Amino acid sequence: MKNIIVVGGGAAGMMAAVSASQNGGKVIVLEKMASLGRKLSITGKGRCNITNIAEKEIIIKNIPGNGAFIYSSLHKFGNQDIIDFLHHYGVMTKIERGGRVFPVSDQAKDVVGAFLRAFKDLNIEVVTGQQVKRILTHNGKVTGVLANNNVKYDAEAVIVATGGSSYPGTGSSGDGYRMSEVVGHTIIPLKPSLVPLEVGEDWIRELQGLSLKNVSASVIFAGKKVAEDFGEMLFTHYGLSGPIILSLSKKVAELLNHHPNEEILMEINLKPALSAEILDKRIQRDFEKFARKQLKNSLGELLPAKLINVVIDLAHLDPDKFVHQITKSERVRLQEQITKLTFTITATRPVSEAIVTAGGVYVKEINPKTMESKIVEGLFFAGEVIDIDGYTGGFNLQAAFSTGYVAGYNAAEI
Repeated sequence: MKNIIVVGGGAAGMMAAVSASQNGGKVIVLEKMASLGRKLSITGKGRCNITNIAEKEIIIKNIPGNGAFIYSSLHKFGNQDIIDFLHHYGVMTKIERGGRVFPVSDQAKDVVGAFLRAFKDLNIEVVTGQQVKRILTHNGKVTGVLANNNVKYDAEAVIVATGGSSYPGTGSSGDGYRMSEVVGHTIIPLKPSLVPLEVGEDWIRELQGLSLKNVSASVIFAGKKVAEDFGEMLFTHYGLSGPIILSLSKKVAELLNHHPNEEILMEINLKPALSAEILDKRIQRDFEKFARKQLKNSLGELLPAKLINVVIDLAHLDPDKFVHQITKSERVRLQEQITKLTFTITATRPVSEAIVTAGGVYVKEINPKTMESKIVEGLFFAGEVIDIDGYTGGFNLQAAFSTGYVAGYNAAEI
């Protein structure tokens, strides 16, 4: 029976521990936080978007950051496998828009609970509050790890599943990158992947806290639409957040990186389901209904209250003008602001606020079939510490579960 150490008790680490134990390994999980699954417990606004029911090829397309690298892992442990695992441990699941899979309870903590029950069944040892300082090797082979207070743990295999550098309060503070680099691995520079965006417009503060559903957002660069998404978003005091903004942020980050001095815009269509003609008819209908009211008091059925004054101002209209006095050209200006509410992107928020970190351990130095290091024998990697990152929708967690399973299984192989 091989002694296996899993460094990190997040999604990838817990899956690796289960897989290694199921394959006959004697497993110890070392987690520097006080409990396991801290980041998993807050994913999906505390609901946990476990995976996505999409076909394997679609999942890979939704992991633009080296998605092909996890092809073999997905084949060995795919979306149905994690669903079956959770069902076995009492967590029922449901499918929502876009193929997203959530626990029926809408409680991320229940997903963590399933892993804890598996740990109990498999007699997996957990040591919390134990930060690993470095990986120990001899003649190119793993011998264990050195933790806090110079406590040494011996092992024939070590799985690094320390996460990225996002949400450092959950324990993901980049420890794995430093440890991996010391033993010879290349670290691709880190940058935020799924991250809120900062904008240059001061009036964004008037919209702070406003959440929108069923809107579309488009990234505009050099006068062309280069990316688009539909769904929910949120205005913050600094800019834009929410699911569709996070999905588009990877493209925005690339543009900011490669074209730092060029303008990048985000256009929000508040009524994407309506054609220009139908939207105009809708506005006219509202104007007829509120003909004796001022413009500022006539848009309550069309727009959220916080947006009304902003849209009127951007359209260069007089908020006190009575609706029956509004000209056709003024109505067109109003319509344009409703369909093209435009923001100037100035920056992404820092890596510490990103949901997912891009960059990490270079994939060319890891065997994709086993997740074992090509540099150090007996060293394995799983999850976000590897340079893989995807869009929102359950794809990043699936990558963590798949690579975790494969790393654990192969670490236990004799």
